[in-house]
Amino acid sequence: MTAFIENCSLPAAVLFLVLGFVFLVKGADIFVEGSSSIAKRLHVPSIIIGLTIVAMGTSLPETAVSVTASIAGNNELAVSNAVGSNIFNLMVVIGFCAVMTPVAVQKDVLKRDFPFSMLCAVLLFALGCIGPMILGHFDGAVLLAFFAVYVVFLIRSALKASKSGNASDDESIAAAEEMKMISVSKSIFFIVAGAAGIALGGDVVVNSASNIATKFGMSQTLVGLTIVSIGTSLPELVTSIVAARKNEVDMALGNAIGSNIFNILMVLGIASAISPIAFLTENLVDIAILMVFSILVWIFAWTKRKLTKPEGAVMLLLYAAYVVYICMR
Repeated sequence: MTAFIENCSLPAAVLFLVLGFVFLVKGADIFVEGSSSIAKRLHVPSIIIGLTIVAMGTSLPETAVSVTASIAGNNELAVSNAVGSNIFNLMVVIGFCAVMTPVAVQKDVLKRDFPFSMLCAVLLFALGCIGPMILGHFDGAVLLAFFAVYVVFLIRSALKASKSGNASDDESIAAAEEMKMISVSKSIFFIVAGAAGIALGGDVVVNSASNIATKFGMSQTLVGLTIVSIGTSLPELVTSIVAARKNEVDMALGNAIGSNIFNILMVLGIASAISPIAFLTENLVDIAILMVFSILVWIFAWTKRKLTKPEGAVMLLLYAAYVVYICMR
């Protein structure tokens, strides 16, 4: 199957890429539904389900692609997929929302999540620079340790707020509360089928993306930063557009920043812990650009505690300029 996808015609490769994204997204959805139902049966609080299973579910497509790419030796795709998704989430998903309707910024996002997301980017940049420019098993363990600390901190903060009567309005928690319990057998089926879909989707996406890169003479890094990262982030974009049309984007920035933290710490942490990932100079440049973009959006967010339409337009234009740059380099 792998050899067939890597050597098929361009139209077939594009079709396989789309199918791979479908398997990734739907697989993640039913995996989260099955896992959340089991957790509810075990009387795990919705706050914990939302901040772990549901929140991590949005990063499962990126995780599958990066892990598959790492194992297959397509290291350029592994890093560029995660970094590209972060840049797309920050500049396009949030920028598009801001253009449609001003995005309010929560205090916790400004003072806690945003600084931590920038720290994650700095950490990834530092690990990439140290030694032979490889994210090895130890580096993966470091990223996963930071991820565990972050999740524990989120859960403790949410539980504390809940006890004091200031329940968290995180979308992941709300989604967990709305989920209905399904039968144990159906839950297990969803978990197995979802995991299989994620694994199959990741494999198909990596192989078809590699084929498309070869056909067009593109680098794996460019494909990861554009086609693959955008494909794995489309669910977030669609969800944000729907929320913007309903004027319900209060948590949009917080969710994007949280997803970016997960992409660096969980996605690349798991991928490098399984199989070392080689860093390229281009990867370091892209991470540096991510840090600059993060600082810029942070500054935008501090002004008036919201992202306005002109600021959203600037973010979209900067992303367009970035795409032109990576295509030309």
